This record gives sequence, C-alpha cells and structure tokens, in this order.
Amino acid sequence: MWFDEMGEIFEMFRGSFPLSFLFFVPIFIIISPVSPVNAAQEFGVYRMQHYDLQGTSYGCKNSIINMEARSIDSKMLTRRCAVAKLKDVTMTKYRDLMTQNAGALLVILPNNFMELSAEEKQHLQNLEHDLLQEPTTVPVYFATQSEYLEDIYLDVQEGNSGDNAPTAWEALLSSASANGFQLVLSGNPAESMPEFDIPNIQGRLSGYGIEEQLPTIVISAHYDARGIAPALSYGVDSNGSGVILLLELARLFSKLYTNSRTHAKYNLVFLLSGGGKFNYQGSKKWIEDNFEAAEVTILSDVAFVLCLDTLGASNDLNLHVSKPPKEDSAGGQFYQHLEDVAKEHFPEVKTGMIHKKINLADEILAWEHERFSIKRMLAFTLSHLDSHKSQDRTTILDTKEKVSAAVITRNAQLIAEALARQIYNLTSQGSFQMFTDTLAVEDSVVDSWLDYFSSEPRAAQLMKSDSELILTLEQTMARYLKDVKKTSIKADKRDPEFVFYTGAEYLVNAYNVKPAVFDLFLALCIAGYLALAYLFAQNFHVIYYALKKTVIPASPKSKVN
Repeated sequence: MWFDEMGEIFEMFRGSFPLSFLFFVPIFIIISPVSPVNAAQEFGVYRMQHYDLQGTSYGCKNSIINMEARSIDSKMLTRRCAVAKLKDVTMTKYRDLMTQNAGALLVILPNNFMELSAEEKQHLQNLEHDLLQEPTTVPVYFATQSEYLEDIYLDVQEGNSGDNAPTAWEALLSSASANGFQLVLSGNPAESMPEFDIPNIQGRLSGYGIEEQLPTIVISAHYDARGIAPALSYGVDSNGSGVILLLELARLFSKLYTNSRTHAKYNLVFLLSGGGKFNYQGSKKWIEDNFEAAEVTILSDVAFVLCLDTLGASNDLNLHVSKPPKEDSAGGQFYQHLEDVAKEHFPEVKTGMIHKKINLADEILAWEHERFSIKRMLAFTLSHLDSHKSQDRTTILDTKEKVSAAVITRNAQLIAEALARQIYNLTSQGSFQMFTDTLAVEDSVVDSWLDYFSSEPRAAQLMKSDSELILTLEQTMARYLKDVKKTSIKADKRDPEFVFYTGAEYLVNAYNVKPAVFDLFLALCIAGYLALAYLFAQNFHVIYYALKKTVIPASPKSKVN
C-alpha cells in the first residue's frame, strides 16, 4: 500500500532531520513563482546642475545615493531617497525634504514632453528655475519613465499607505507586505574640474581692399544649452537655432565673397562662443583677446555686432538693444533694412526693437550683446523672445519638437537679405532679393542641423575642446571661412569665475528588499513551520495509524464453520 511506502520515506528522513530538510529547499526555490532575477534592476539617472558662478554655488555638491526608496509624501524621510513623479514635486515638498534631512530626491520625468499640458510644462519650468535658486544639500536626480520605474513608484506609494492606516495592526501588516527598494548609485562622487576649458570658434571673410581699413560686422552666437540637468539640456531653440543661422549666413556670404563682382567692402567675422549660459564667458574672453589687443587687427573698426539667440519659433523678430541706435548709424540702418525686408517679402513677421539698459549691479548679463556694449561697441541681439527672463532659454523642454525648420529657414533668409542691403548699399534697389535659387537657404541643411543638435546634449560642462560637436562646428566653419581657429578659456585658479563639476549621468541599481518587520514575520513563520515539521516527523507513526484507520476500512471477519 502507498501508505506503507510513505511511512518508509518519512522514517528515512526522520532519522536525519533537520539535515534532510535542506533537501527540500532547492525544490521550493525552483517551484517558487518569484524570480530572483527581478530582485535587482539597473536604470540611468541624470544629476541636477552643479556649478559655481561668480563665487556663488548652484545645485548640490552631494551626489552619492545608497538608501531606501520612499514616497515623497512619507512621514519619515531621514536618510531616505524620495521617489516622485513630476506632478508630485513642489517647492514646498522640496523644502520639507531638506527639513527632514532626506537623503536624495529622484524625479520621474515623462518620456515625451509633448504629451504634457501647458500647465504641466509651466510647472516644470518653474521647478527648474526654483530648484537652482534654492541652497540645498539634497542631491536631486531625474529619470525618464519606464515600466520598471513605474513599478518602483507604485510600490513605494503602496508602502506609504501604511503611514495612514487607521490602526497600528493594519500599519504593521501593510509595512510587512509592502515591497521596498534599496537604491545604490554606481559611479564616483562629483568632483570639481579646475582645468576645464571652454572653446570658442572664430572665422572670417575678408572684404575687398585693405582689411585693416575696412569696417567689420561681427556675427556671434553661443552654442551651449542649459536646463535643470546637463545631460538633458539639448537647447535646440536656445541656442541651436542661433548656431544654425550663423552657419547658414557664413555659407551664403562665402559664395558672394569668392566672386569678385560681389566681393563687398566689409569684413565679416563669425564667432561661436562658449559658456553663453554662464554669463557669456566665451564672449568676454574673446573681447579681451581681440578688441583690447595693442596691435591693429581686423576688429579695429567694428560697424556693429549682431548676436543671434533663440530664433527657431514664432513670427516675432525682436532687436534687443542696450541703447537705441541713431537712424543714420549702422545699427539704425540695419534695423530699417530688417523692417523693410520683412514688410516686402515676409509680411507674417512682426519686427520690433526692445530697449533695456545694462544694469552693472547684476551679476548675470541679460543678453550676449551686452558684453560688447560694455566696451562701447554698437551691438544688439536678434531673438523671437521679448524678454531675457523667459524660462524658454533654460529648460529641458527645449527640444526639436519645439522649433520649426521652416521658421529657421525664413529667419535666415530675412537676416541675410537685411545684411546684404547693409553691406552692398542696396537701399535704392527696391524689393530686390539677392538670396534666391542657388543662393537660397537650403531646407535640407537646416533639417540636418536640427537632427544633429537634438541628438546629444550641449551643456557647457559637457562640451570639451575635443568633443565631437566642437570638432564638427570647427570643420564646418573651415569649409566656408578663412583663418578659422579654436581658442580656449580657463578659469582663474585663484579667483575662478566659473567652476564645473563631474557627474552628469549615472547608473542606479535598485534592489528589491523587505522592511525589518518583514524579517520578524518571516522568522516567526519559519520557526512555526520547522516546529510543525519536527512534530510531524517525530509523531508520524501516530498520524500514520490514525490516517490508516480513517482511510482503510476494517477488513470483514471471516465466517467460522
């Protein structure tokens, strides 16, 4: 009978218990529905901005995470990492984190910013601005939403429900059943980069005649971007659009300057400056190296400086000036040409002039042209923005979907026509258009640059002199311009104006763990199980005979003859 066979098996394990119990452990693990592989996962995170500017520190110097994940609404966040979605994060809650000495904050961002409503976009931009202004010791990281991060978020939210349980017993059970996560950052702590250099790239088109005796027009655009996280700062509009416009102007006028019949008596200097988002460090150094040089250079007689900034959207075209130019000055004439070209060929464009005085008490300049205006040079900035305070200039929302290739193409055509009327004195030519047919702005070129600028972040601390993007810009300018060279700016070691730090992107390992109270419950369950198993093994003969009497009926008595 099978009862007899089972009895023999139990008798075999009974003599060697509890060693025989280990025989069943691998079997239990194999048949368990929980996979050990899912106990740990890895995902990428992006660290918040961290830099020093003008002696003031921005962001957070702390970067290490090795702590338990909790909901941002938890009552106890000391030395824990708060995990929250964008909608959950407010400055009030952020200040509460600092009050509680929280270990870190991980903000989960949506995969597609275009799906955000206008209110949500404004919330993100306000958060970007306020976080950098708030002195803090809490490291902040951002991660794009994924299925695994969604699971972590839901689990920590469920774990937080125990804090609001009506009874202590329910809170205890909720805590024991909840899934916990230990977040561990992989990588070295953030360190300063004192030897970091910011590259400038410059080139020129020499006018017809003696260069030193000809007036010069400087066209400048800064190439770097800034958002709350360097590794998420693409800046396609601010200021990728300005760089694209500068490169297209260089290409168009290089064709005119190679033809003796269209070789103008103006020198054109093109400058791609670095550190624009950090008080225009590149422009400042370039001015010191060129305009303040003792010897006579091509920059000795500057007609005006045209800075291009954020020109990839909108039908507005604003000329920002520190001092309104006189009508008969080179600046006044250029603005008039800009208005005339817009009215004649681009009636949808609304041009305007915005005057803002330079406030020398401000540590941060409003526009790049102010660097030149301080040196009493006629300079202005073209932008579709009406204020330097616009948060569109410093946001991770500045992606390719925000700009229009058609608008960049149109603005390039408009500015090129206005410059041509200036340097060729075409006022009497009426509505004549120079840049048509083979001289027209190429849509395919603009599209290619937009794809390129939206493919990798351009935060200043990521743009080293030997980076691929810097080399590409240098090679492109060398294709159209002469005397193209790259110069570098380094901060003063004794009194640095800017300091950047390493650590823009990290990997985080999330380990699925249980709280300490779960270990108590588990220990009690294991102890109870082992006790029952031991009693069952020791008293198996009693159980065996009881079952045998119950299952196997008594055999009928044989009749006696």
